[in-house]
Amino acid sequence: MEKKFSYAQLLEYVSGIFLRIGSPANQAELAAKALISADLRGIDSHGVARLSGYVRLWEAGRANPNPQMRIIHQTPSTAVVDGDGGLGLTVAQFAMKIAIEKAAQVGTGWVAVQHSNHFGIAGYHAMQALHHDMIGIAMTNASALVAPTFSKERLLGTNPICVAVPAGTEPAFVADFATTTAANGKLEILQRKNLSAPEGWIQDREGSISTDPHELKKGGALLPLGGDREHGSHKGYALGSIVDIFSALLSGANYGPWVPPFPAYVPIPENMPGKGIGHFFGAMRIDAFRPADEFKKNMDHWIRRFRSAKAIDPDRPILIPGDPEREFEKERMAAGIPLLDPVVEDLARLSLKLGLLPLQEMN
Repeated sequence: MEKKFSYAQLLEYVSGIFLRIGSPANQAELAAKALISADLRGIDSHGVARLSGYVRLWEAGRANPNPQMRIIHQTPSTAVVDGDGGLGLTVAQFAMKIAIEKAAQVGTGWVAVQHSNHFGIAGYHAMQALHHDMIGIAMTNASALVAPTFSKERLLGTNPICVAVPAGTEPAFVADFATTTAANGKLEILQRKNLSAPEGWIQDREGSISTDPHELKKGGALLPLGGDREHGSHKGYALGSIVDIFSALLSGANYGPWVPPFPAYVPIPENMPGKGIGHFFGAMRIDAFRPADEFKKNMDHWIRRFRSAKAIDPDRPILIPGDPEREFEKERMAAGIPLLDPVVEDLARLSLKLGLLPLQEMN
């Protein structure tokens, strides 16, 4: 079962939670907007369902609600940001703003981030560039839950990538995806619904395919995009590795099996080589390559041609990356955002703990 809440309700509530743990008002609202954007766009695994996880990180002293974020190295087109252990939801926006500012000055901007935490969905941050006639890129590494192809050892995170490209009259192209067959949050949703996982998502601790959504708790691993070698898992493994290298080795963050976990109850890895979680952001000014209006006209043409491709099944039209999320956002802004009962119950416990009024379901 689920209950629905308006965007305004959730924004006020989530902002209130971040205020309670010590975030300044402006950062609390920025963090709330980033977190709720996942629910709006239909990525329920990365939205309000994770709010209590951020609070537990704060309680464990692993997330700084009021960080002093700063640039520790830069050139005209690049920068490295130290997030001071802040909520990745706000550290990412600080860094993406720098990338956009550098792109405005010299054509492109690239920012690597160290000493951060989980930043929500990559799409929210990449899409900030769209308002400036820029292509936005966002990626982050994450704690090791993924086994490289042919391995039973967990060495990579789900390591998502987003590329957001502006168009003219057509909606933007927004490709936002994990480099695994499925993100860990999808398993969490299956657990709440008492459903099995599809084959190709996870393996058990010995490397055999499993459909148990609780497998990670037993020492199993997520699989790279593709699932197995015959279906291209080596490509997913390579993509996840690229994200890890860009996010952490360029910034000085932790990488591979040393990335700190999101659940506060999971022990921190020993002998960590860097600082916190790493992110990587890019902004590319369209007119650094060609006139923006010309590009966007061609982008419209590209989108329309792909959208009009002959469908195998007339009832399943061809989608452009970003279409499903945009439809979710339109629908949920109007009709409310659904939260599963276990999530609502978790938020009620959080309200009681932090002295905030509980959410009330929409009429």
